[in-house]
Amino acid sequence: MMKIILGLSFGFHDAAAALVADGVVIAAAQEERFSGAKNDASYPTNAIDFCLDRAQIDPTDLEQVVFYERPLKRFGRILENAQALGQGGERLIRRAFTHWFEQEKFEVAAQISDHLGIPASKIAEIDHHQSHTASAYYGSPFGAAAVVTLDGVGERETATISKAQGGTLTKLAETKFPHSLGLFYSAFTAYLGFEVNEGEYKVMGMAAFGEPAHAANLRELITISPDGVLKLEQSNFVFDGSTDLPYSDALTEWLGPARAPESTFDFTGAGADNEVIRQSRHYADVAASVQKCTEDVIIEYASAAQKLTGEDDLCLAGGVALNSVANGRMARELPGRLFVQPAAGDAGGALGAALYWHHQEAAAPRSSAFTDPYLGLEFSDDEIEAAISDAYLKNVTALKDVDACASRAAELIKEGAVIGWFQGRAEWGPRALGNRSILADPRRADMKDTVNEKIKFREPFRPFAPSVLKERAADYFDLNAGSEPWSPERFMLATCQVHPEMTAAIPAIVHADGSARVHLVDSDVNPAFAGLIKAFDQATGVPMLLNTSFNLRGEPIVNSPADAIRTFVWCGMDHLVLGRHLISKDGSG
Repeated sequence: MMKIILGLSFGFHDAAAALVADGVVIAAAQEERFSGAKNDASYPTNAIDFCLDRAQIDPTDLEQVVFYERPLKRFGRILENAQALGQGGERLIRRAFTHWFEQEKFEVAAQISDHLGIPASKIAEIDHHQSHTASAYYGSPFGAAAVVTLDGVGERETATISKAQGGTLTKLAETKFPHSLGLFYSAFTAYLGFEVNEGEYKVMGMAAFGEPAHAANLRELITISPDGVLKLEQSNFVFDGSTDLPYSDALTEWLGPARAPESTFDFTGAGADNEVIRQSRHYADVAASVQKCTEDVIIEYASAAQKLTGEDDLCLAGGVALNSVANGRMARELPGRLFVQPAAGDAGGALGAALYWHHQEAAAPRSSAFTDPYLGLEFSDDEIEAAISDAYLKNVTALKDVDACASRAAELIKEGAVIGWFQGRAEWGPRALGNRSILADPRRADMKDTVNEKIKFREPFRPFAPSVLKERAADYFDLNAGSEPWSPERFMLATCQVHPEMTAAIPAIVHADGSARVHLVDSDVNPAFAGLIKAFDQATGVPMLLNTSFNLRGEPIVNSPADAIRTFVWCGMDHLVLGRHLISKDGSG
């Protein structure tokens, strides 16, 4: 009888559900894709219902439902920290109790039981970092490996090192709150004017414009012991909730006032004394310094994990594992192979919870490596046609098949159009991997500003990824070691350098430091998207496209045809390929 396990994450950020049947991932999705609320933390009713519907099962068919952390342990840590503040902690305790009761965070099992109609005996909890560890190792192809988890904070842990061998996980080292590399990076995310738990990737984008002038001083704040424990000097940070900001006055006294959210970031103004330019350079240097320091710590910590475990192959998860620049360096600089769980943050904890239970509690054998990130919702031709009809769209052309879509879309992109591309199942994780993507011509330098300003409505320093045919990628990029189906480059999770002689040919995807967050596209995994890139290659001689996620700023990636149509209508996109339908704004499709 098939063993079906549902993993869940919710209550803090990035709520998600993942369904595993006999160790095989059947479906996985974040709640934000259904609700439209970015980083939605609420109980993932829609994501759960999708997973069950995809597997065509009832809740009673579930062997187990596993929650990705232990709420009471997390609340215990909050109380301990508040009590350590003395009289000043009373307000925090009252606020925490009020928030937890209002959000029903004490009633996780009851919420699950009420929604699914299953007994409490079928509901379990595991530790937050156990979920991350399991998501990384059991998704990897490795029999034995060092497993590293790095994030803000779970219950108490912020980082762990585990030895994986023969399907068994053994934790060897842990770092506990408030010593946290994830919170360190988030503190500077706030200092640089971005939203914590959302804007960290913007820091990476800004970093490419600066010089790591403060990196050495920042690095002195963090130590790593031989037994794999991180220590962060605390005077510059406030992680206990006693203030609204995660950094102290000491940090602003050292680095100057924090950057105001939405303030101008520009190097192009006239005159060296221009205050905007001066501030932009300063904040870019801070971002570069934080990024460089974080990369160095990650690599040193991962190296310590390899030494502690005696294993070179490395698995990585936790929110810090989404740092694609650090991942690229690990792949190049450390021995062994690297696997990064595509949804490395809290959403991936849902998958890890299910995989942990299947392999550890049920003692089941390992399943195959994670190579297919297309685990979300998909729509039939009839459903797509109904959405088009409901939107009263006029300039719609029904094309013969997906090959015809690829041929026409490639022609339009060659002519300078920006298109939305909506095909198949939605991607699992934060990256658009060719099924919910906005695409443009990488040969045109002006596409950076066009897509950022007129379509995504976002900051001008934000970079774009090249989606490139895997067999042609080495012609353009200094690839990291290995391009296996599970490599980070398959999930757009590692950067590499563009060959200098190629930067002029593909300027729209080259970041300020000459790097690119490459996405290797395989015809066997995504034939429709690969077919589009091949058609563009035939038309232009360039086997790649500029790829960014199909969403507007502040919104999740589109999930449904209705989402795609609304986004298309509200931005400066020229065309939308929705299944086998081409929708145009100017009638030129």
